Amino acid sequence: MGEFKTKLRQSHYRLKHEIFVFDNIVLFLALVLCLAFTWGAISSMSRNWTLAQEVINRQRSKALLELEVETLELENTYYLSEEYQELAARKYQGKMLPGETMIYLPENSVAAKTKHGDTPSGEVANLDEPMSNFEQWMTFLFGI
Repeated sequence: MGEFKTKLRQSHYRLKHEIFVFDNIVLFLALVLCLAFTWGAISSMSRNWTLAQEVINRQRSKALLELEVETLELENTYYLSEEYQELAARKYQGKMLPGETMIYLPENSVAAKTKHGDTPSGEVANLDEPMSNFEQWMTFLFGI
């Protein structure tokens, strides 16, 4: 029991005179304040960064919405124009100006296929036969 009291007194003395000294307490408090300041600065910077990213995203969405609004306004002015009204009347109601005649052609009629003239038969035949890999490279590199 005597040894235990002695060791207890020695550790009490060490704590009082070596560890819990004014210099060590000041140093510990300075370290704690530095850590708290650093933690606050880092959390503040990360919050500012996330808020800046949010602002940038909102500016992008605002610019996109402004473009959409501008496009819709242009569409509205086009729909109000006389040109569109005339085209819509021709398309949906079959209207025409005096002196015009309407010609209705089926989608795949012979007249529709030959509207722009025939292509030379040499070009059609040349497009149908596949080229070898070497010929493709020569065409790509030298235009042969």
